[in-house]
Amino acid sequence: MPGTGDSVSRRILVPNLGSTSLKYQLLGFPSEKTLARGKVERIAGPAEYRTALAEVLDRLLPGGIHAIGLKAIHGGPQFCGTFRVDKAVIAALREFEPAAPLHNPIYILAIETLRALAPDIPLVAVFETGFHRTMPEAAACYGVPRVWREQFGIRRYGFHGASHRYVSERVPAILGRGAGGLRLVSCHLGGSSSICAIQNGVSVDTTMGFSPQSGLENATRHGDLDPFAVLFLMDRLGYSTSRMRQELLLHGGLAGLSGIPGGDVRDLEAVGSPGARLALEVFAYQVRKTIGAYAAAMGGLDALAFTGGIGENSASLREACCRGLEFLGIRLDRERNRSLSGDRVVSPEGASVPVLALATNEELIVARETAALLW
Repeated sequence: MPGTGDSVSRRILVPNLGSTSLKYQLLGFPSEKTLARGKVERIAGPAEYRTALAEVLDRLLPGGIHAIGLKAIHGGPQFCGTFRVDKAVIAALREFEPAAPLHNPIYILAIETLRALAPDIPLVAVFETGFHRTMPEAAACYGVPRVWREQFGIRRYGFHGASHRYVSERVPAILGRGAGGLRLVSCHLGGSSSICAIQNGVSVDTTMGFSPQSGLENATRHGDLDPFAVLFLMDRLGYSTSRMRQELLLHGGLAGLSGIPGGDVRDLEAVGSPGARLALEVFAYQVRKTIGAYAAAMGGLDALAFTGGIGENSASLREACCRGLEFLGIRLDRERNRSLSGDRVVSPEGASVPVLALATNEELIVARETAALLW
């Protein structure tokens, strides 16, 4: 029976859906012990997502699942936080699908599939935007007509909330101090990347805005871009909004800069072509510039953290992102940066601004939020 002999009273399944993959963890509460985990890669199309979710449920349901938490992406201004999935949540996901077309449809599909396969298990949506609700209005507002903001929810929402929240809790624990008074910059760098300024444990600014398209360059998605460049090309090329959306989603970012399909940083580092070098230089420059800007926004900097597939694992990219930031007290220890593994400090002993590399755990944050809502 669930909970017998393992100090686990409730089990929460967290499927973490990507554009072509499904990661999952089954966590026990209140112990927060990982009971099962896995990953299904190279998923192509809705049918394969349904099959993957069905296989996960077949494997885990016999042991008991008390709730399912989803790392939902964009629900607009009404859904910035954690909510039981209902018709209003699904309607919001559909309404803001044009702002997150690679993400929202997958989660709508997951909700429909999980409801059909496990209708009696509570389903919770933990929106990525929730962690950024604490941003001051001056950081969240765009200079657009007031009716756009009030009627259509045009503002900076921010994403990667579960990852940045995890970093906001994990870094103080590693450093042996509380979050109070800590001015931290969290760099979630991967196929999708964003940076967050965290002060006193809460988000005060972040690079992604109304959609996951903005901010840093991503693998195939452009970063910050003058919207008039888009309008100019739509007029010149006769593109529809759907055609332009596909171009911006699939052919921009590091792939567009390098000419290397997929824009994977590992491929860029291995190829070393002029285009690949340019892409890496642009990426590192944007990270450096943002770290400096967020230090200014917070009145200083006490810690810098790198996470995500690139941030945790690429020593050379961490070096490129930190180069020239010595004036802020940021320095790397070359040996630590290149040889250590696990959650670690990669700056010299006694550095005024510790620099850390660590694995994120979005599923744990989603499970905690799910448990807090339900029990």
